[in-house]
Parts: sequence; structure tokens; C-alpha cells
Amino acid sequence: MTAALEILEEKNWRALAENHCARLAPLTAGYRRRRSLGKSHPVEDFLFQYYPNPPGQLLRWHPGIGRAIRSSGFGEEEVAESSRCGHLVRVPYRTEKGVTWADPAGLDERQRERIAWVASLLEATASRPAQHGCYGLHEWAMVLRTRGRTRFATPRCLSVSRPDALREFVDSQRLCCTHYDAFRFFTPKAAQLNSQSPGLDSRIQLEQPGCIHTNMDLYKWAFKLAPWVPGELLADCFLFALAARAIDMRASPYDLADLGYEPIRVETPQGREAYRRDQAELSRQAAPAPAAASCRRARGSRLPVFCRRWLASRVSAGRLLRHGFCSTIHDR
Repeated sequence: MTAALEILEEKNWRALAENHCARLAPLTAGYRRRRSLGKSHPVEDFLFQYYPNPPGQLLRWHPGIGRAIRSSGFGEEEVAESSRCGHLVRVPYRTEKGVTWADPAGLDERQRERIAWVASLLEATASRPAQHGCYGLHEWAMVLRTRGRTRFATPRCLSVSRPDALREFVDSQRLCCTHYDAFRFFTPKAAQLNSQSPGLDSRIQLEQPGCIHTNMDLYKWAFKLAPWVPGELLADCFLFALAARAIDMRASPYDLADLGYEPIRVETPQGREAYRRDQAELSRQAAPAPAAASCRRARGSRLPVFCRRWLASRVSAGRLLRHGFCSTIHDR
């Protein structure tokens, strides 16, 4: 079995694991500190609150499918369940002759189906042209006719001072949200104005690669596919999603100037064009690329790039099939 794996020598994989923590630990520490004080940051804490992924698990580095690590052994503290290496000595990992890897043999049918479905969603999303005409109005649609009430636990002021001005602006625009997890927070009036009604079961049919929340969700799917996704990719995806969230909030009707976020004023033609450019750049960074090139980018690039099609093909139809994860790619 190990003959088919790329084996990382100890000094190399430990360096990768340390770098993984160095990239993410400041963000998890900031979230924990604010939570202990009963505070919340609308950008930096969103990924921890919206996606129910424990911060400690985010710090765990995995070699990923097709890779193994060579080790001279783990110290007593390292194998503790709470340590950053403890997961490497537990299921689904196995060790033979000093080489450790995640073994898919223990996957049950439900886990195989989840992997196949995620791959189907990613592949379907990547197959569509990106749409860049929503201008981030989903956040506006979530407060339409709410008399100034906001969705944040820590109240934020609306940047639009008059409710009538917010209503008039939204009414003047075309709402065209395709993302279920944004649309479900629309107010009833805003939902009526949207060009379609995305649902939980229509994600494979409607998700498109220009959507800022769809690109944010790449982090969600990478986390769900752990330990089969390499830690470098998970970190790339988390930081990519954080950048997307910053754009999302800058274009929202909330005033975050005190936190250092310059608004993208989508109420103006210039602001809508600026949002369209930023949205297009995000989808370009996450866009499909030839397999070899995207593999190099995903593993080695310093840019927050996470290639949707590369993940889908590598994690499902390619290596997972050869390792017995799933026999087919199908819609759930």
C-alpha cells in the first residue's frame, strides 16, 4: 500500500505542520479571546460562527490523500488527543514500518456518499460561467424592511441612515441571488423580489462560481473532506474565504469603518463596478485550471488559491476512486 504513496520525510512534514499552525493560530486565538470577552468581529469571527468547525481542529495538519509521513515516533505529549499531532495516531490513520497515512478502508457508505456528493457539487459549480452582476445585494436583502434591525449579536449601525433609502435602493436593483445559504436569510419582501428561489435541494443545479458565498464555501467543503484534503489546501481555503468575507462586508449596508474596512458603496455606479471587479478576481483565483498547473498552485502557491475543479477531480474521480472511496459520482 505504501508503495503507491508519496512519503514525506519527518523534517519536511513537520515543517509543513508548523507552517500550517503559524498561518492559522493567530486567527483562532483572536476568535477565542473575543469569545471569552463576549465580543465578536463581523469579519474575522464569521468563519468560526457560520461554519461549525472547532478552531482546534482547523489547526490540525493532514498530509492528505495519496501522501504519507515518515516518523521516528511521537512523544507522549504529541499523542495526547488535544495535541496538534494526536490525530495522526488515531483512526483513520494507520502506521506500518514507521510510515503513517490516512487509510480510507474504514469509510462507511454514508461517508462515501458525502464525498461523492461534494465532488458532484464542486464539479457542477465549476462547469458554469461565473455571474458577476449581483453586487453583493444579499446583505441588503437581509435587512430590507426590518426597521434597522441587524443580524449581528453585537449590533452594527447601518451605513444607510434612512430605511426608506435602503428600500428604494434595493427596489431599484435586480436581485439575482443563486446561493441557498444566503437566500434563506432574505426578508420575506426581498425573497419575493429575487429572480429565483434557491433551495437546499437545488444547490447542484444553481451554484455558480461567481458567487462570493459559493467561493467562501470552498472552506466548508475542504473541512468536511478532512483528513483527505492536505492541510496546505485547507489553510489556503480558509484564508481565501476570509478575504471573500471582507469584500462581502465592505459591500454590505453595515458601517465597519471603525474596524478599518473601507466601504464598497454599491449604492453608486462606481461602487457596483468596484464590487464586480473584486468579485471577478475572487472567482478567477478559484477558477479551474489544467490538472498539473492547479496541483502545483494548490500545493506551493502563497496566494489564497483553492482550485474547485482540482479538488473535485483529485479527491473524487482520481485518487479516491483508486483507493476505494466511492464507486461513482452521483447526485444525492
